[in-house]
Amino acid sequence: MTVYAGQGDAHRSLALLWGAPEEPRTGRSGPKPGLSVDAIVSAGIAVADAEGMAALSMRAVGERLGRTAMALYTYVPGKAELLDLMHDRALAELPAELPAGPPTADGWREAVTAWAEALRACYLRHPWVLQVSQARPVLGPAELAAMETLLRALQPAGLPPQRLRGAVAALWQFVRGLAAATAETRAAAAATGVTDEDWWTTRSIRLAELAPDFADRFPLLTGLQSAPADTPGSTPEDSHREAFRTGLAILLDGIAAAR
Repeated sequence: MTVYAGQGDAHRSLALLWGAPEEPRTGRSGPKPGLSVDAIVSAGIAVADAEGMAALSMRAVGERLGRTAMALYTYVPGKAELLDLMHDRALAELPAELPAGPPTADGWREAVTAWAEALRACYLRHPWVLQVSQARPVLGPAELAAMETLLRALQPAGLPPQRLRGAVAALWQFVRGLAAATAETRAAAAATGVTDEDWWTTRSIRLAELAPDFADRFPLLTGLQSAPADTPGSTPEDSHREAFRTGLAILLDGIAAAR
């Protein structure tokens, strides 16, 4: 399920994201005590965290708050605007300051690694964020601050602008992609009713029957699969974590070489 950010009213969405004072709306009474935009956004995140993006609706958020959906519209125009606010609130969990790396030519790597690990952890706390398409940014303060933090971390690497843009895009999409793989692995057993172990065991046995010459046909793949793992007995999630660590190191090596 992919959803697109920025589908609501641009004027209202950006005003809510950036905390602009609300303009008077004729024909409506003022907000009732006990509700606020912050409370509605928190409830929306709670619904999406617990039940997934498909369960998110103004009605579900209202029920969590003990109100009707109609009671929310005084504060947030609709679900599209609410999603923008939720997305930006989730990214607001990212640290604004990163640990300073050692005073060496490659000291920036530590700060970029900390940024990537924080973004991955944020995605895994709120996996529904991964369903919000990156085709159109939310343009909220937290989203832009996350980008600014990465640029600040990369600044000592001394990349020219064109390569810097490529490095930022590659890092963000790398973290997002591997976080999505981990989130999907976590959800697969519950969604399908089949554990990872049972799924692989059944298919491995059948594949061996259908392709007894598998090792001859795919020698490089077989060699890679049979090579000792860094973590014996690792789970798929362990493999994702190792892929994240290794892949990030390779990306940072490439950035260092691109200077």
